[in-house]
Amino acid sequence: MGTAGRCCAGGCWRAALPICAAGRILTQHPAARRSRRSRCRNKDRADPVTTNQARTARLRDQIIAFTATRTIINTGHRMVYPFLPTFARGVGVDLDAVALAVTARYGLGIISPVFGSLADRRWRRAAMITGALIFAAGLGLVAIWPSYPALFVALLLATTGKFIYDPAMQAYIGDRVAYTQRGLAIALTEFSWSGAFLLLIPILGWLIDRTGWWAIPFPILAVLSLLAALLLWWIVPSDMPQPHERPQLAQGIRLIMQHTPALAGLAVGGLISSSNEVISIIFGEWLEDAFGLKVAALGAASAVIGIAELTSEGAVAAFVDRLGKHRAVALGIGGNMLASLLLPVLGFNRAGALVGLFLLYVTFEFALVSLIPLMTELTPDARATLMAGNVAALSAGRMVGALIGPPLFGLGLLANSITAAVLGGIALVVLLRLVRQE
Repeated sequence: MGTAGRCCAGGCWRAALPICAAGRILTQHPAARRSRRSRCRNKDRADPVTTNQARTARLRDQIIAFTATRTIINTGHRMVYPFLPTFARGVGVDLDAVALAVTARYGLGIISPVFGSLADRRWRRAAMITGALIFAAGLGLVAIWPSYPALFVALLLATTGKFIYDPAMQAYIGDRVAYTQRGLAIALTEFSWSGAFLLLIPILGWLIDRTGWWAIPFPILAVLSLLAALLLWWIVPSDMPQPHERPQLAQGIRLIMQHTPALAGLAVGGLISSSNEVISIIFGEWLEDAFGLKVAALGAASAVIGIAELTSEGAVAAFVDRLGKHRAVALGIGGNMLASLLLPVLGFNRAGALVGLFLLYVTFEFALVSLIPLMTELTPDARATLMAGNVAALSAGRMVGALIGPPLFGLGLLANSITAAVLGGIALVVLLRLVRQE
């Protein structure tokens, strides 16, 4: 009896087959045959290193797609601020009417935990695509029917799409990225917030100025969002919901309501958000009235805010862990109070006004982004619910700021600045007295 072996086409050395002297293959025990087949299959499989590299590359491409989609959505969400007077003139209403639409969309933020839970009850991929499609439908409405009712509904639908897309995207990353690397992955998608002001809004301002059509951003963003939804459908694999991981919303709310530092943290977020909105809602009109900036220049001014936010995101990444989250939030709030009071002083000319806006937004964003990791440790047993509640608190704060900002501006920019500083001061007291340090 002898043995013989051959190299298979895939490069795997098959086990030698026992043959008799006549050259016939001898019958083997079934277990032996299964063992040989198993060893060959294992060798035929792809190298684990290669598989991990492919998985990493696929996830990298997905994060790029997530960031691009979120940049489009954030552009639609944020462009109302610099172009508020332009949109108001375009639909033939006063500034307060458009500000009311902004206030209404932040009212949706109060129920954002409901939107956020959709990604747990449904597939992450489906929720992301649904959010992008709802956003596209809202902005497409203005392109078809450029009117105040359409603008009002568009802002609500676009915000709904954002509140569905963002939690689903973050949950998808959380499902697939190790905790030790998750901060980097989430931070990459957060650049879409500043990217909206740095990239797309200046371009849209230039297009409005060149074409003379105030509504041109809406069809452009609607088409881009449709393309983004198609990209998500293609690049993100279908995923099944995991019932055992569905959050118990009612139980989480009870835990938060019984925990004073958590409630205080929500109050801090709402107060600093309201403080920022008191000025954000009117800065476009202020620059236009005080310095005669046209729509293209207003778009460029938005880039200054984007640079400030980008600077803050980098500063938080570099310093917040060294300073401590609690101290970083306190420093950010204190700096924002000072920047609010300096804005009327610096705003005696165009350059000073832009410097003042830069300081206002760089300090606000530093405080806000530093607050997020602090909030994640206040109620570990209800972390997801608290973070959804934080979105609601921020939205409620912005709703209040958008409501009171325009009437205050009737008294002059100084009234908005003082109000913003007072709200920041209250937030600082709450933080120092009621939110525990690390």
